[in-house]
Amino acid sequence: MNRPAQIPDFESYVFDLDGTIYLGEALLPGAQRLIEGLRARGKRVIFCSNNPTKRPEDYADKLTRLGLPTAVPEVYTSLAATVSWIRRTMPHAAVFPIGEMPLVEALAEAGIHMSDDPERIDLVVSSYDRTFEYRKLQIAFDALWFHRRARLVTTNPDRFCPFPGGRGEPDAACITAAITAGTQIECEAVFGKPSKDLLEIIAAETGLDPATSVMVGDRLATDMLFAKNTGMRSALVLTGETDRGLLAAAPEEQRPDFVLDRIDDLLDVDLALR
Repeated sequence: MNRPAQIPDFESYVFDLDGTIYLGEALLPGAQRLIEGLRARGKRVIFCSNNPTKRPEDYADKLTRLGLPTAVPEVYTSLAATVSWIRRTMPHAAVFPIGEMPLVEALAEAGIHMSDDPERIDLVVSSYDRTFEYRKLQIAFDALWFHRRARLVTTNPDRFCPFPGGRGEPDAACITAAITAGTQIECEAVFGKPSKDLLEIIAAETGLDPATSVMVGDRLATDMLFAKNTGMRSALVLTGETDRGLLAAAPEEQRPDFVLDRIDDLLDVDLALR
């Protein structure tokens, strides 16, 4: 196993979930040892996912069930960043969400008005949606292209959600691409990693300082670029989407500061934590 160079001691550790902490219904090797070790040393541990189909409560429950007791305030998702941006930027907008029930429920709980009338829609939110159908595409098309009144944003930029065995499921980027292909309207904002909006929410609620934090994940274009965009250090773990071949071809802005064969290498090589 190739060990990375010594990793500094950080105050906050931000972790991706799928492909980093667990895959499917099983913790990845070393995940429990790492999280328990960091918590025992008083480190801030935050879990951060681009998946908008689950609430922070769902992730906290899953992590707890898998053997990592987790409180809801330790989990942040692209869903929270999306709702926060709408409330701050377009509080009176009529929103058409293309997504699953967690997105719809979060918008409703925030008091955001929703509509499927293209003549009234101000904002189309594209998201991961396993109920995507032609009707939804038509409404978005009419609001964005025919009536020329709506704006297009998306909860997250992921092309697919990884499954065990290498299989994946089309994610929000596929739906956004379908909308853009028909309307020629580009998505103007993305609220999951690598967007700064997500970190601003985390920092405001936790006191996290990017200068003393590290982002740990398995994806170059989201996790590693998120760290670059926000001033955090980055650690890539080779247990998910990225292998050494993809890493070698990565553009400079997506290259991690540290590369880990397994996630608990963070403990093994960090002399300050021994």
